[in-house]
Amino acid sequence: MGEVEIRAADNINFSIKKGEFVVIVGPSGAGKTTVLNILGGMDTATGGTLTVDGKDITAYDSRQLTGYRRDDIGFVFQFYNLIPNLTALENVELALQICKDPLDAKKVLEDVGLGDRLDNFPAQLSGGEQQRVAIARAIAKNPKILLCDEPTGALDYQTGKQVLQILQDMCRKKGATVVIVTHNGAIAPIADRVIHMHDATVKKIEIDKHPRNISEIEW
Repeated sequence: MGEVEIRAADNINFSIKKGEFVVIVGPSGAGKTTVLNILGGMDTATGGTLTVDGKDITAYDSRQLTGYRRDDIGFVFQFYNLIPNLTALENVELALQICKDPLDAKKVLEDVGLGDRLDNFPAQLSGGEQQRVAIARAIAKNPKILLCDEPTGALDYQTGKQVLQILQDMCRKKGATVVIVTHNGAIAPIADRVIHMHDATVKKIEIDKHPRNISEIEW
């Protein structure tokens, strides 16, 4: 049997500035998550270069990639990935034990509106609250880049807007670089930079000098 090469991301080329709020949008199978995983050091590119803060991540060995994921990247997944037998505070604190310059776990949870839920276990929290714990866990690492894969995909409309507001605030008020992957093109107007993907390639890049607030967006 002959081998068939499938390109999940083909000749992708884009740049992101520090402190930008970026949305990568496209249908399922467009290669969005592959790009996010390469950005986060979870997948390796078979060609080309990925430069973050002046360093070529594609040249890293496995040990260097581990350090990159640990120190520079914060991940927010669609399905939270919390540890069920740890409280909200403990879930965040656990992630910080391996970080170089973490933020205060309690303070970050308070910042995402969970100051009164510190001692609750994931099963005692709503979906939106669990996602906020996951966001707090990622933010508290004090990463260079916050990568979010369909962060509102498992949430209802109103809760999804609250989560996006937190992410937007982290970018606008705290200077975080936020990259969101989504199939929901309706949230594109809140971004500084929108990268449109289709069939494993970048079809268009839009830069908005006057992005809207999430509170102004309906879908």
